[in-house]
Amino acid sequence: MTGMLGADTTPPVRDLMTAVEAELRAAGCVSARAEARWLLEEAMELLPGELAGRGGETVPEPARARLAALTARRVAGEPLQYVVGWAPFGSLRLAVGAGVFVPRPETEGLAELAAARLRAQPEPHVAVDLCTGCGAVACFLADAVPGARVLATELDPGALAWASRNAARHGVELAAGDLAEPLPPALAGRVQVLTANVPYVPSDQIELLPRDVRDHEPRLALDGGPDGLDVLRRVAALAPRWLASGGVLLSEIAEDQGADAVRALAEAGLAEVRLHHDLAGRHRVVEGVRA
Repeated sequence: MTGMLGADTTPPVRDLMTAVEAELRAAGCVSARAEARWLLEEAMELLPGELAGRGGETVPEPARARLAALTARRVAGEPLQYVVGWAPFGSLRLAVGAGVFVPRPETEGLAELAAARLRAQPEPHVAVDLCTGCGAVACFLADAVPGARVLATELDPGALAWASRNAARHGVELAAGDLAEPLPPALAGRVQVLTANVPYVPSDQIELLPRDVRDHEPRLALDGGPDGLDVLRRVAALAPRWLASGGVLLSEIAEDQGADAVRALAEAGLAEVRLHHDLAGRHRVVEGVRA
């Protein structure tokens, strides 16, 4: 692509797309075509989807320079969402970058289920999101259930910097600290929905993760201890104190952790413990209710 950035060339969108796709594919990016489109839209300051039908248009030099810089960062291994500075989550556009876990599409299932559970509760609605990362689930809840009071906590200072930006835009109350530690004591027994996208990768599997995840996303957001369930057990143990009667705990898990996750919630005293599947039919969320 470097040759296309010369002063005497004004390549059309389709040629730049092909060149960027080739660079990304050579660097090992599985979804090279989709990533090339995203980078080009970002460089040209277009909204998602606005590139369609513009294949013959020429790209001005400032946009080509931005594209070259963005592509170089992605080829070097940075997560795509870090490179462009945002990640989609449902209908939301969340600010992300170095130091924060990138929200995954599969976590939208957890957020949608949490919103449904919160709407079914009597008003005033109160929800808490632990291990909030960039604030994805908390911001989703605030957006999906207008008028709800949504609080979120995060321990990692790097993630907090991004969460604060997103929380401010969506009216989420953000607190720094470990799990429920920073929550107002008066909230005990009043939380209707408690969510947690806990770290659940077993410690000895961290090195098996994709390079961009392993080398860039914070280990604190990935490492769940020897069996991946250390933090989930802590969340399950504290849930009965904070949940209202009939309140629910929802946490994301790995597909092979279902039985152990159900056991953790049941041993913590939660009732009606069950698993929910993602769109691929894999165990993805464990739910428990405070009787």
